[in-house]
Amino acid sequence: MPSYREVSVDDAVAQQLLGEYFASRELGFVGSGGYRVAFPEAGRFVPPSGVFLVVESDGADVGCGGIRLIEPSETGRTRFEVKHLWLRPEARGHGHGRALLTELERRARDFGADELVLDTNSSLEAAAGLYRSSGFVGIPAYNDNPNATNWYLKAMTA
Repeated sequence: MPSYREVSVDDAVAQQLLGEYFASRELGFVGSGGYRVAFPEAGRFVPPSGVFLVVESDGADVGCGGIRLIEPSETGRTRFEVKHLWLRPEARGHGHGRALLTELERRARDFGADELVLDTNSSLEAAAGLYRSSGFVGIPAYNDNPNATNWYLKAMTA
């Protein structure tokens, strides 16, 4: 089972993993205008407004992901967003992605989230499958991310 380490997105390991994530996204990107890299702002991923996690398995750093507080929903519900959930290729297929998403959901609940949202690209079919099987449902766009083609929401319940 993986373990998690809270880090700043400015941490060297986080920067390495994010760099690998962005490089992989550029290679498989589907959309006009090309993939746009945007490193996250460290201040947006600090408890209790967010967190950024490094996934460790068998003593190696194998992935990352975070959540951050965003604007409330149209109905005033507290909303957190999943960002940069990614695993190195050798770590895929072992349940680490689902475990990381579950850990991020737990932390969002602990921070007071009513809803968890995320955006993704249609080229990431495995990710979309993970999100749907984890209870996320498709919604209209909640942001103007030029890299996104699909948006999802999960209500946080007790």
